[in-house]
Amino acid sequence: MAQVGEESSTGWRDKTVTIEDVAKEANVSVATVSRALRDLPNVAPATRAKVQAVAKELSYVADPTAARLAAGRTGTVAVAVPVLDAWYFAKIVAGVEAVLKEANVDLLLYAVTSERERELFLAGRGAWWRRSDGLIMVDVELGEENAVRLAESGARIVTVGSSTPSFSSILLDEVAATKEAVEHLVAAGHTRIGVLSGESNALKFRVPSLRLGAVRDLKQRLGLDEDPELEQEGGFSVEGGRDALGTLLDLPEPPTAVFALSDEMAVGAVDCLRRRGLKAPDDMAIIGFDDNDMAELFGLTTMRQDVERVGATAARLVLASLAVPNHLPAPVERMTTDITMVVRETS
Repeated sequence: MAQVGEESSTGWRDKTVTIEDVAKEANVSVATVSRALRDLPNVAPATRAKVQAVAKELSYVADPTAARLAAGRTGTVAVAVPVLDAWYFAKIVAGVEAVLKEANVDLLLYAVTSERERELFLAGRGAWWRRSDGLIMVDVELGEENAVRLAESGARIVTVGSSTPSFSSILLDEVAATKEAVEHLVAAGHTRIGVLSGESNALKFRVPSLRLGAVRDLKQRLGLDEDPELEQEGGFSVEGGRDALGTLLDLPEPPTAVFALSDEMAVGAVDCLRRRGLKAPDDMAIIGFDDNDMAELFGLTTMRQDVERVGATAARLVLASLAVPNHLPAPVERMTTDITMVVRETS
């Protein structure tokens, strides 16, 4: 499978340079590149100059083919997410929007927050079909029956966080990433490891269960403490993480390390330690997931994924499918996101 952000071994100029490439070289977000190159406000002068210099060095130009895609269409791509106010989904949407703006295509955002809403959203030819040319579904399961029906109807869809044979998809190897995080704690000598997990909303998407299942499998394989009380729900929020760690600290035998399924919960855990006069990693090691905007501020060890780049890649995939005539099937691509461990003070 292809890797998101994969580079040629011989350099950038062996392939078409994209807005994501400029963002990576300039060490800024895709959205910042978009604003800087269009002379929009809210970009520091030094950052704008750096982005423009990198774009020139890489010979970056906006894709004229993509810019013409809106002709004869609604000129809109829909994005469906289960949560509007979470960091992960906001970053995905920012990456999508930057690429769509480059192509002169608008974005239409939908919150699909429950199974009932998902059923209504996908039933027949819903509002998203009438109002947009394509759809990006982020951690909202399409389901095989819906996928086959929509593919036969000519829909142009890209899924993030789930896959189907009918449409292009972007996945993260949740199991491998989770095991790397837990193995880091085991290598440091921890055998009693807590987990901050839980669902973030009524739409039970696959990520939490995959990460939690990976922790359980690894504990069993390595002979680690499998006490069920070591798993506490944190609701993927700072407050939830704070409360969940408090419950773990109140156990007769608290864990010596904690893996949180999101950075929000990990930050809450770090704050809980602070409020009790404790500190990571001296009193408890903590690892999060995502490397969100708070992680570096809190010195949080975490599993980093370039979320904006994932959104940008999803947008590029859906635009590519829109470039194929309606009477022909769109190409189906499978991509995996890069992920790396960032070791900081908390572990």
